[in-house]
Amino acid sequence: MSHDDDESRSQRLIARNLYWQGESCAQIAKNLGLPYGTVDSWKRRDEWDKTPVVVRIETQIEQRLLRVIAKPDKSERDLAEMDQLTRILERTARIQKYEASGKEGDLNPNIAKRNKGRKKKAEEKNQLTEEQVEQLLEAWDRDLFDYQRRWNEVRKHHRVRNILKSRQIGATWYFAREALIDAITTGDNQIFLSASKAQAHVFRDYIVQFVKDVTGVELKGTPIKLWNGATLYFLGTNSKTAQSYHGHVYLDEYAWISKFLEFRKVASAMATHKKWRITYFSTPSTIGHEANAFWTGESFNKGRPKAERVEIDVSHQALREGALGPDGQWRQIVTIEDAAARGCDLFDIDQLRREYNDQDFANLFMCVWVDDSAAFFTFEELKRCMVDAWEAWRQDWRPDHVPPYDGPVWIGYDPALSQDSASIVVVAPPRVDGGKFRLLEKISFVGVDFQAQAEAIRKLTLKYRVEHIGIDVTTIGQGVFEMVRNFFPAAHAITYSVEVKTRMVLKAKHLISKRLFEFDAGATDVAMAFMSIKKTQTPSGRQATFIAARGRETGHADVAWAVMHAIDRLSFTDFDNDNLPGGTGGRRNNIVEIM
Repeated sequence: MSHDDDESRSQRLIARNLYWQGESCAQIAKNLGLPYGTVDSWKRRDEWDKTPVVVRIETQIEQRLLRVIAKPDKSERDLAEMDQLTRILERTARIQKYEASGKEGDLNPNIAKRNKGRKKKAEEKNQLTEEQVEQLLEAWDRDLFDYQRRWNEVRKHHRVRNILKSRQIGATWYFAREALIDAITTGDNQIFLSASKAQAHVFRDYIVQFVKDVTGVELKGTPIKLWNGATLYFLGTNSKTAQSYHGHVYLDEYAWISKFLEFRKVASAMATHKKWRITYFSTPSTIGHEANAFWTGESFNKGRPKAERVEIDVSHQALREGALGPDGQWRQIVTIEDAAARGCDLFDIDQLRREYNDQDFANLFMCVWVDDSAAFFTFEELKRCMVDAWEAWRQDWRPDHVPPYDGPVWIGYDPALSQDSASIVVVAPPRVDGGKFRLLEKISFVGVDFQAQAEAIRKLTLKYRVEHIGIDVTTIGQGVFEMVRNFFPAAHAITYSVEVKTRMVLKAKHLISKRLFEFDAGATDVAMAFMSIKKTQTPSGRQATFIAARGRETGHADVAWAVMHAIDRLSFTDFDNDNLPGGTGGRRNNIVEIM
């Protein structure tokens, strides 16, 4: 970065701090000798007004504290100021913790000390009146589609429900509300399990928003403890104490959970008593996944004498309306067409068929299990890269903080035609030699213009410490690339060829096969995107290449290509310098091996 850039950045920070101290843009411009338009542009682009007050205070206190700490010879006054600044930081940290938890003890340590060791009846919270409960019941019933009403009716008669469903038909949304209604009317505990804790918290978000929209009450806490004794738990599959809970269990996207049958034992143990129900629901993954054997009844038959084995018809025709199987499970298949026929008017099915190739459409929307034997990236190797990010990355990844990650990141962008989807990803390179790449964030767009997509990338450069942006400029990506270069001149243009595409795919294959890439287990679309990529021959038949079928070479696998654009920095960086995070030991050789 040049001296002029450093000076401009310094002025920008000074201007921001003065604005937060109450000065107007006009006053700041006059004091710093800057054009008014420059200061006003900084204010709007960096969203100074939207920064929470606590963050503003904390930022300025940290800057002042660092200046005092850097003094070689500190006076008594300096030491006193350091102590005072540290106390203020501690206070702002308690305020932020209180805003997240709602616990007064987090705001005032004296309250926590006063309550410690005392057996005092806690003040009731998350309280709903009878009128508010009635409002929720009415709102819940009013918004249901017919297939969701069917699920509600079945829960009264069958302990185990197993639903194979199309993507985006409102299953998670529905079961979050169903569980809440059951909790507030019966006092029963509800347990939500997903492939990752972040995904499980989607249930919580739906519940909190529903109650707030209808009643104005904002439910607090994780887990959510209601006034009537019911508790709503939100857990990832790696929760070691999961077996200690008991209640009605909801297992979301179970077909994407690694070692599903092993975890199912833990999940079902929480619903051992006959009063507890357990609900499995998911889009299908691959035929080789343990969940497929569970769905078909194969796992039920395993180890049983021949006379006790059962046959279960899992065809769509048999399960369109739902049916109780001989293994005690009530199963149903709900495709996107079934949902549309039962009142769901959220889709343009003809348009979706144009957007997805036949295999992807069948898997995502028609509940067909995928045969990934022809995929270059298999689910078996991808599932080893799926982690509960909430737990696995908690030392340095805090998505609810600003910034969420304090290390350098690389951004990849895959453009789209009007009917396709574009993707932007944020990847954290390894911090140490031999470490792992991590997919921190992904954004997808459908029908959004280039300017909006470029703006999304710009905001990511303010949110993270970005070192690299890789953009496919082979066709329509050139427009976004030119806009991005205005605020990030070092953006890297990727022009596709057979050689470039092969290099990127083999590099990703190497990282994934060696478990050097991780993404949240709840991001099932990432796994599907990589599985969409297949090896084929060029039209001449002389070279091998890779495609994601749909008539365009980079079709549905947009998230996967965006990831590869991000990590493609390794292809043009000088591997002999030590500027890359994690050093270079072994990296140059790794790349040579996979090229």
